[in-house]
Amino acid sequence: MIYQNIWFLLWAVLWVVYFMLDGYDIGAGIVSPFVAKTDEERLAVIRSIGPFWDGNEVWFVTAGGATFAAFPRAYAGMFSYLYTPLLLLLFTLILRGVSIEFGYTEAGTTWKRLWQRLFFVASLVLAVVFGLFFGNLFRGLPIDESGLRGGLSGLLTLSGIIASLLFVLGFGLHGALWVYVKTEGELKRRASGLARALSLPTLILTVVFFVYLFLEVSFRVNYLKIPVLFIFPFCALVPLINVQVLLKKDSPSAFRASMLFVFFLFATGFAGMYPALLPSSISPEFSFTIYNSSSSPYTLRIMTVVAVVFVPLVVFYQAWVYRVFKR
Repeated sequence: MIYQNIWFLLWAVLWVVYFMLDGYDIGAGIVSPFVAKTDEERLAVIRSIGPFWDGNEVWFVTAGGATFAAFPRAYAGMFSYLYTPLLLLLFTLILRGVSIEFGYTEAGTTWKRLWQRLFFVASLVLAVVFGLFFGNLFRGLPIDESGLRGGLSGLLTLSGIIASLLFVLGFGLHGALWVYVKTEGELKRRASGLARALSLPTLILTVVFFVYLFLEVSFRVNYLKIPVLFIFPFCALVPLINVQVLLKKDSPSAFRASMLFVFFLFATGFAGMYPALLPSSISPEFSFTIYNSSSSPYTLRIMTVVAVVFVPLVVFYQAWVYRVFKR
């Protein structure tokens, strides 16, 4: 049991770190048409994420690999029930990577503009699909004895739609703050203005999303059992409130506040769904949990040893990259 809990915690941490890091470069793609007005400014936005974006996706690959190895039954259920949105996610990630490479070459203007627009579209679709997926995951999927009811349409719920809007605005805010920290002149000023404009709607949607989650009985069980967990939603809202203050002071700490917001937003969701990986909104008996979906204790023990060795190495080399390219 201890290894199952360790791997749920590590699985959640991998997703949280992924969204903290890749969230800002997805957001940079979402806000790029609104803050960058010239080819030089559009190139500056790409250069700001250039050394980092593909490294950030290591956490996405690792989270998927951890799901497959530690919780194979949940992985199988995920790809059986949610094959279409996950395939869309994969193709969109590929399209975004290609658009970064093709949109900022010395090719003709029409070719470049096409791929620059696709960079925006791919980033926007990523935020929407991630929102649909995690909005329903945190609140619970309509899973019964025969599987997921409704297929892809089963994700078009109120919680999924609210989460999609929140992810678009939240990632947009995260990306605007990254561009604000990493650029200068008019581009920096526009990014700051857009971040100010996005902070209040993001705060309101976060409150709405939390209220909607806590209306679900199965979600709030953990919070009622362990009231200290309420620190997570509280700590998600405080940094958002603080963003406006930090921007008025022209402080780069505004981006750090956004990082904290993303961290505690997902921490709130994972704390509520534990011990489920694919929670059922119909009945807990149909949920895929860490207990009925995990690999053998021996497999989890070996994976834990591997994680203890290699996760710090990943953290080290990514920290080194951020240090080298900090300017």
